[in-house]
Order: sequence, then structure tokens, then C-alpha cells
Amino acid sequence: MSTWVIIGIVLSTFLFMEFVAWATHKYVMHGFLWNLHADHHKKDHYGFLERNDAFFLIFAVPSMALFILGSLKGLHTPWLWIGLGILVYGIAYFIVHEVFIHQRIKWLKRTNSVYFMAIRKAHKVHHKHLGKEDGECFGMLVVPFIYFKEARKALSSRATCQERQ
Repeated sequence: MSTWVIIGIVLSTFLFMEFVAWATHKYVMHGFLWNLHADHHKKDHYGFLERNDAFFLIFAVPSMALFILGSLKGLHTPWLWIGLGILVYGIAYFIVHEVFIHQRIKWLKRTNSVYFMAIRKAHKVHHKHLGKEDGECFGMLVVPFIYFKEARKALSSRATCQERQ
């Protein structure tokens, strides 16, 4: 298997995981496993961990299984590379969702990136609904264009305010 095919498999898996995360969030987390996800919308606990963190395992187990299968079948099969794509998405999800958006680890507090501002706004819109119904913006890395427009507007008004000072 060529390096380009491997990169293609990892990248395709990463991109597909955004759809998987969206569908899981909308139909599983806001569906039959709401009892695990509810504390993410309405904090009813103290401490660092949430019941919602159990979803880490839902995505980690298939990735680990694919790593094991790929190591048994060989590097010429796609399994290890699919597992790697899932892992890379999981790392991106952790950095964007837990670190950047929810500040569970105090890094990346401020940004001037239109893309990251749009992600943060879409997630705030998602969290305005405290119940499992009437949700919106279930994706993580792909968000509606309206939030990009709002982010550009916020950045330009921020720049205007700084120019006046």
C-alpha cells in the first residue's frame, strides 16, 4: 500500500468521523443515551469528569479494535489506517471541544480565527437547549455558514474598537 493511499485512508476516515460524530450526537446522545449526555448540557455534578465522558469509550473502542486487527492482518490492509483516522479525529475533538470550547483545560482561551470563533458560537447555540429536544448544531468541526458570517462581523467590530483606542 502506497503512502498516498495510507494518507487518503486516514484523511477520509477523519472526514467521515465528522458525520459519525454528528449522527451519534443527534440520534444517540440526544436520543436513547441522553442520560449519559444530559450532564453536559446542565451541570448536575461537581468535579472534573462528566457522565458524558463515557462517550470517549464509544469512539475509542472501535479505534483500538482496528489497531489490533491492523497489526494482526498487516500494514498492507486498511484497518490500522482507519483506526488511526478515528484516533486523529478523537484528538481533534478533544482539543476543540474540551480544551478550546469548554475550557476544561485552560489553554487556547482567545482566538482571532474566524473558523474557531464560528465553532465556538455554533456550540453555544447548541448548548442554549438544556433538554434533549429542539437541539441544533450537532457537528463539531463543520458548522453552518451563518456562524462564519457572525465571526467575521465580530472580528471587524473588534478591530474597529481597537483602532479607536
